[in-house]
Amino acid sequence: MTIIPFAALKAVPWKNGLGITREIAVEPGGATMDDFVWRVSIADVDTASPFSRFPGIDRTIVLLEGDGFTMRLDDDREHALTTPCLPFAFAGEAAVEVVLAGGATRDFNLMVRRGAMRGVIEVMRGPMTLTLDSETALVYLARGEAHIDGNATRPVHAGDSVRGVGELTLAADATALLVRVRPAAD
Repeated sequence: MTIIPFAALKAVPWKNGLGITREIAVEPGGATMDDFVWRVSIADVDTASPFSRFPGIDRTIVLLEGDGFTMRLDDDREHALTTPCLPFAFAGEAAVEVVLAGGATRDFNLMVRRGAMRGVIEVMRGPMTLTLDSETALVYLARGEAHIDGNATRPVHAGDSVRGVGELTLAADATALLVRVRPAAD
């Protein structure tokens, strides 16, 4: 299993240039914003900027840090993304405007190409041991600590992600986002 430290993630502009994102994983490797099958990233939102549009993409967003924001989707539906670690799914082609609930926030994003893949984010709370299989795209540790294969010498810290097959043991105070992706035909 591979640990992807948050510090190793490169900050780049959003697709629309109005914010910052850090890509954790993308398939196929090296894919661009126009040809990925699935993508997982972390975004920083510090102004009331519109989200980038991704036609044909199913998105799931999770508040990680901060007070969050209210999302106005296509001018007719609102969703308050103000509870940490509570996933919200929406269509990537939706026009999304945000109103910050306080200061800057950080959120976790899963994007999958509709018709090709299906994706889900499961919130897991320790203490527990997760068995990561081939449908597990990755695990993001939102809070607390964890260890790979029960080995205290392979710690995972809050903000880090884990990819691969094996076991991940969450400490009592840990919260993890388990990302599963599979072909849409399954």
